[in-house]
Amino acid sequence: MTQDQLKTLVGQAALHYIQPGMLVGVGTGSTVNKFIDALATVKHTIAGAVSSSIASTQRLEALGIKVFEATDVEQLDVYVDGADEIDHAGNMIKGGGAALTCEKIVAAQSRQFICIADDSKLVTTLGQFPLPVEVIPMSTQRIVLQFAAIGGVATLRLKNGAPLVTDNGQHILDVTGLQILEPRAFELEVSQWPGVVTVGVFAFQKAHVCLLGTEAGVKTLVF
Repeated sequence: MTQDQLKTLVGQAALHYIQPGMLVGVGTGSTVNKFIDALATVKHTIAGAVSSSIASTQRLEALGIKVFEATDVEQLDVYVDGADEIDHAGNMIKGGGAALTCEKIVAAQSRQFICIADDSKLVTTLGQFPLPVEVIPMSTQRIVLQFAAIGGVATLRLKNGAPLVTDNGQHILDVTGLQILEPRAFELEVSQWPGVVTVGVFAFQKAHVCLLGTEAGVKTLVF
């Protein structure tokens, strides 16, 4: 199967975790788009969704799914999102789609995190995928130096030749050269650096379940 077919497979498989009346947290990205398309087939049975990005909100609303603001909802039943990397304990790197801050907020608001990914995303140690870090622009150069001090090479993410601006009005650094052996400790440390809005390590909001698309079908990993 192609990667696109694997994404479709896990997007549809995530429907098994959606029960009537649920408020569903929805992530961002190409794999999540497959889930949104699948969710539209049961849209009349759910209470609605809370979205982690403008892009996902637009797709949900275009398919007739009611979208609530996170501030209007006390708790979500389930959050479905992809990952750029996931390890065998459910820790993830996320933020390739530049929505990591809102993704982490919605994940924290949800009882259960269902990660949907193809099997290329499963790794032993986080860090092969460039680590996204959302930063306040005035702090960029200092944070680049802080990553350099621990062996990381941080590069400002660009779009059309200019710094990419997130939905929150901030910039993103993509950091290579890291091996994240202790995800919780790493997330805690970098989150405290002045100017860091969100680091794309999801260890405190890790996945509870990963639906992994493989050539043999969907493999379910429970953490």
